[in-house]
Amino acid sequence: MADFMRSSVHCHSTLCDGKNTLQEMASAACAQGLTTLGFTGHSYTPCDREYCMSPRRTAQYKATIAKLKAEYKGKVDILCGIEWDQFSEDKRVGYDYWIGSVHYLHGSVSGKYYEIDFRKQDLQTCIDTDFGGDALAAVEAYYASVAQVAALRPDILGHLDLIKKLNRDGAFFDESSPRYHAAAMGALEAARDAGCLLEVNTGAVFRGYRDDFYPSDWLLREWRRMDGKVIITADAHSVDCLTFGYEEAARQIKAAGFASVQVLTGAGFETQQL
Repeated sequence: MADFMRSSVHCHSTLCDGKNTLQEMASAACAQGLTTLGFTGHSYTPCDREYCMSPRRTAQYKATIAKLKAEYKGKVDILCGIEWDQFSEDKRVGYDYWIGSVHYLHGSVSGKYYEIDFRKQDLQTCIDTDFGGDALAAVEAYYASVAQVAALRPDILGHLDLIKKLNRDGAFFDESSPRYHAAAMGALEAARDAGCLLEVNTGAVFRGYRDDFYPSDWLLREWRRMDGKVIITADAHSVDCLTFGYEEAARQIKAAGFASVQVLTGAGFETQQL
């Protein structure tokens, strides 16, 4: 089995919006032959208490992972990461690595924070109330936020084009529109300038939202043209998808012109040839 198939480093548990406990995830990783399991709970973000970890849960998260590191030493390298959101108050202290992501848009008219990847009605309300019904203006604001997170130089830049998650069949906007492409390219160029590592994330396919991974194939090819680097992740929210779609993602990455992927291990990031 290729090394990239043995490392799953974008994972969630019941301490945020996952379906399994940290312990269950670690046990499954060991049983499935993984050598690295990286937890990345959603960071405390005061604008959303629905699926982010609270400060109390964050402390519990760190303490439990510390115990799991000792328990699985020599079997699976357990890493304590965080998926840090643009609007988070977490100072990113005490983690082995962090994924930088954008899950919200802040409405300048309403003053509200809208999750752009959860409920269709929330996204529609955001577009109608705060962007005058112009869905592509919301897209442009989203990618501007991604560029801001990329500039902070996260270890991994999370699901670059998450804004497309609820847009299956063009429900909200045209992903082939020049405005959409220009906005996405702006974020990609910011990621290049910051030297970000981009994840190829299979999560939306597993959960049935999309038939394609993040980022879209055209963005992946542009990233290759920029000499960017990629890592495969599953954005796993349960034990049954720790490495979902990895082989297909590797084929797509290779078809886009990449010769290698990055793999996160207990010793840090390593390059593996495809």
